[in-house]
Amino acid sequence: MLMGVAATPAFAQEAPLPQDAPQDAPGLSDNTIVVTATRRSTTLQDVPINISAVGSEELARQRIDDVRDIADFTPGMTISDTGPGSTGTIVLRGLNASDTDTAGANFDSALGIYLGEVPLYYDFKMIDIQRVETLLGPQGTLYGLGTLAGAIRNIPNRPDPSGFAVEAHGRVYGKDHSGQVGYQADGMVNIPLVKDHIAFRSATGFYFDPGFIDYPLLVKTPGVSLPQPSGPGTVTPEGYAANLFERKDLNFERTFTTRNQLLFQTDDDFKLIFTYAFQRTKTEGGQYNSNGVLGTNEYESAARYAEPVNRFAHLASVEVNANVADIADLVLTSAYTQVQSDRRGDNTDLLLDLDYGYELFPAFTSWNETHDKRKQYNQEVRLVSTHGGPFSWVLGGFHNDQKLQRDYIEHVPGHPWVQFGAQPNPDEVEYASYVSSRVTEKAVFGEGTFKVTPQWQLTAGARYFGYKSKIAGNLTVPLITDENGVPLFPVSPYDLPPAGGTASKNGWVWKFNSSYNFTPDLMLYATYSKGYRIGGPNSVAPCPNPLPNDPDGDNINNTQLPCGLPNEVQYGPDTTKNVEVGIRTQLFDRKLTFNFNVFQIKWDGIQVASATLNGIVGITVNGGKAKSEGFETTFQLRPLKGLSIQGSYSYVNARLTQDVPDNIPVNSPAATYPSAPIKLDALAGDRLPGSAKNSGSLGATYTAPLGNGSLIADWTATYRGDVVTRLGWERAYGDKLPGYVLHRASLAYETDRFTVGLFANNIFDKYAVASVANDRSRVGINDGVVLRYYRKTVINPRTFGLELRVKY
Repeated sequence: MLMGVAATPAFAQEAPLPQDAPQDAPGLSDNTIVVTATRRSTTLQDVPINISAVGSEELARQRIDDVRDIADFTPGMTISDTGPGSTGTIVLRGLNASDTDTAGANFDSALGIYLGEVPLYYDFKMIDIQRVETLLGPQGTLYGLGTLAGAIRNIPNRPDPSGFAVEAHGRVYGKDHSGQVGYQADGMVNIPLVKDHIAFRSATGFYFDPGFIDYPLLVKTPGVSLPQPSGPGTVTPEGYAANLFERKDLNFERTFTTRNQLLFQTDDDFKLIFTYAFQRTKTEGGQYNSNGVLGTNEYESAARYAEPVNRFAHLASVEVNANVADIADLVLTSAYTQVQSDRRGDNTDLLLDLDYGYELFPAFTSWNETHDKRKQYNQEVRLVSTHGGPFSWVLGGFHNDQKLQRDYIEHVPGHPWVQFGAQPNPDEVEYASYVSSRVTEKAVFGEGTFKVTPQWQLTAGARYFGYKSKIAGNLTVPLITDENGVPLFPVSPYDLPPAGGTASKNGWVWKFNSSYNFTPDLMLYATYSKGYRIGGPNSVAPCPNPLPNDPDGDNINNTQLPCGLPNEVQYGPDTTKNVEVGIRTQLFDRKLTFNFNVFQIKWDGIQVASATLNGIVGITVNGGKAKSEGFETTFQLRPLKGLSIQGSYSYVNARLTQDVPDNIPVNSPAATYPSAPIKLDALAGDRLPGSAKNSGSLGATYTAPLGNGSLIADWTATYRGDVVTRLGWERAYGDKLPGYVLHRASLAYETDRFTVGLFANNIFDKYAVASVANDRSRVGINDGVVLRYYRKTVINPRTFGLELRVKY
């Protein structure tokens, strides 16, 4: 099977299954997936909302390692894989208004990513995962942390106190355009410490993915070596030997991951689960090229510095599941998570683009360092009715406390301007800032379902939320001096008093749902749901008041002082309203499964990327309205014993419906220096960036008995349609990235104890661009120095290898 949503027969059930029921629960067929997205366990085909699910077998067969791989098997989802330096950019049903980027994202409040019951936007490896559920469309009633566009739930296998189990898995593979061999080794062990009562389960793995992006233009000695030794057109061998060197395959990935669970249970009426998960990922470069600057090719970056990233996440949680007097199940979850990212990047082009005059120093280069630490405490308690009867309900409360600390520094090694003024500046700091923020969210929620008849149910739900946001920070630009050469700022921003402010908001979201089962194999459902995303602080230091060199006293300086004015350091919430109608059906003795839905989402108060007036620093602002509408469909056909043909298709038309003045920053005149930053209007009708209007997949799986096992052959083609890179892309110097088709295949021999197989991804070595950074107004030559600011993220080239899995 290709997709759980298309491969799962429906089964009428008298009562819900236990939470996180296994796929082989008694009475269910081998390819039935049980989901818990409605906070009750039921078969996928019976759930009356739009949900996609991929089970453990398909996760293994399609080599879905983390959340970045799931979009090929989920209609309505677009993920730009920007490499191991971040989780990536995930867009559900087109609900994104910000420019694409080559760096990806490590946080996104438009959707929720869950590991079990814990919300955390992070790409934990999918080892020992029972299933992945994707809820498309606003999910603001039952889920916290926004879920403005939907939620992705990674459901792990739980400890089993009834028996001992071990599983080992390994993979070795080659990748075109790479000089290294990739490998992966992971395993699971389940140990019943006290039979039927206490069990420990651990899943641990190490991943080495070989890079394929070379960095041939690295400077040997920053501040001394010439980054452009032979002019803006090419590099002579003599100039190269004296100033530059190369490192290959820098976008490699080294990841260690572990998830450990300890279960205590008296019986099925009381369970206590402790979880600790940790993952660390390291890389040395980005997954982008430089659009041919200085002769670089499709798999080369023109960056002057290596760009290492070291990021890791801790997750610790305790979960209680208890039956309360046979009236309700109590689920109580308390969790602490910490995500930290330390990265360095080539900062030269940013300063060239701002046109401060640094480029007049022949050996000018700049690098930046960013240190992010996000801590989150969240608690949720809910009661799920079990008393039976025509009315069932869910009641709960949610609390989340999130703290962010960001430190950012820009260095200009060897630049003579560092010597101006009287203060020591040994780290050659050009700009530094820090931001500390805290956002606290509280909510109460509930849903009730009434079965009017055995075939017809009505559901209504509501959530009341409130949040408070507080931000403090400051910045320094130690190279700015007064007319006498005296520095106006210290070297460290921590030597200045913090500036900042607070904001708060509360409100309601609603949900109404109804479904009718015409037959056990045909269900029609309809949903109205509202989603929300809380506001919060921007990661920009507040401007000092008054601004230096501000003779007018209007607090507007728009020069070399990147900072946020009072109306720029915070942004407010936005909301979505979704209407959708769908069917789930199985025909011809369940040989054909077909699902189809149509939807319309209205988005108001959009949180969209913009820039500060002073220094043109990227921030989030509110403005405008948008609409996303389309349809999603999946099918699975089993015409012959052992043969399954499956596919999916989605159409998403997401666009602005209201003008947003002064929103899109560009340089004017474009690709020319000197230039000045201006902001263009975003206009009604502008297509929302970052998602494919058309996407789909088509695959076939054939299983034939062989000896004591089965031979399984799989071929899958996936299609991602064209993507625009920014609002108003044609007039705002953006791009429409062409769509592409990728092919993957595998051939495996599987028994109850082991699986061995061959696989290949991107079989025809398709070159394609997934996203870009910056826009075409920021290319060109500044005082003889060519900018390398415009970058293109490229997809992974052809990969082929051998895989082995052993179970005991």
